[in-house]
Amino acid sequence: MHKYQDLIEIFDDTFYGSFNTRLIKGGDEPIYLPANDQCSYHQIVFAHGFYASALHEISHWCIAGSKRRELIDFGYWYEPDGRTAEQQEKFELVELKPQAIEWAFCVASNKKFTVSVDNLNGDSEPDITAFKKRVFSQVEDYLTNGFPQRAQDFIDALARFYDVSLPLSLEQFLTPFEQDKLFYHQHVENLEVSHAII
Repeated sequence: MHKYQDLIEIFDDTFYGSFNTRLIKGGDEPIYLPANDQCSYHQIVFAHGFYASALHEISHWCIAGSKRRELIDFGYWYEPDGRTAEQQEKFELVELKPQAIEWAFCVASNKKFTVSVDNLNGDSEPDITAFKKRVFSQVEDYLTNGFPQRAQDFIDALARFYDVSLPLSLEQFLTPFEQDKLFYHQHVENLEVSHAII
């Protein structure tokens, strides 16, 4: 169901004309390459044809400003797997918004999202649950205040292709169990407000 070739076509149709940027299947490492003498267009290169890698790299592109889009890998700092606890904290801070956007891309394409702390060989085990909660809080913020424009444009394009209802809602980001919990807490809060009014 989820083919990277579809993503390439959707991205091309949405952004190539207006941003001179293309999504490219690459090898081991993803990278962003601005246009140069050898290539007339910008390239978002994702790893091994992995669908999830493509969505993640697109999410970084969606929040990179015009000056960053002129730099290789947007000029971002990146420390590979094996980070210290302090380095991991910085990594997670930088990854909050891209992974929230990636999660929205997954919802818009009917695909399961998996949060990534990307540090299997660090000096301490990252708290994946805590990081996912922070990413989810960023999702809530985007749903309330709006996604960056390019991210919203791609969400719309994905949702059209995969026949997903728009606008995206909080419930679409939750498992059925989590939806039940959310409904329960909202119901309890409403009861408490009703009793307070009485």
